[in-house]
Amino acid sequence: MAIYQGNDLRKVTGGLKRSYRDKRKYELGSMPTETKLSDKHVVKVERVMGGNEKVKVVYAQYANVYDPVEKRSKKVKITAVLETPANREYARRGIIVKGTIIQTEIGKAVVTSRPGQDGTVNALLLKE
Repeated sequence: MAIYQGNDLRKVTGGLKRSYRDKRKYELGSMPTETKLSDKHVVKVERVMGGNEKVKVVYAQYANVYDPVEKRSKKVKITAVLETPANREYARRGIIVKGTIIQTEIGKAVVTSRPGQDGTVNALLLKE
């Protein structure tokens, strides 16, 4: 199923407008990438508007965790998805989005990147 990203069918007030032309190929969107916790790391590269490329993490195993005390980043293994403020169901299914609290080998961390958009899982280590 295609997702239409054009905004010409609805008024600011919420009412509907008649379309003055057909939908265009460049207005076509895609389904959101739900990055899942897995024992492998899989990245997908998609062509987007203008011939650019968007890198999406499909399955995540590692995260780049920044430690504010040491002021350095480490690549560590993700062990569990603890909590997701965006959607409670995401934590149960092991889906990682921005704001998700993950358990890593060095402690709890909050995801600061958008894995389905950025192509990497960056996180900030939380104080225990």
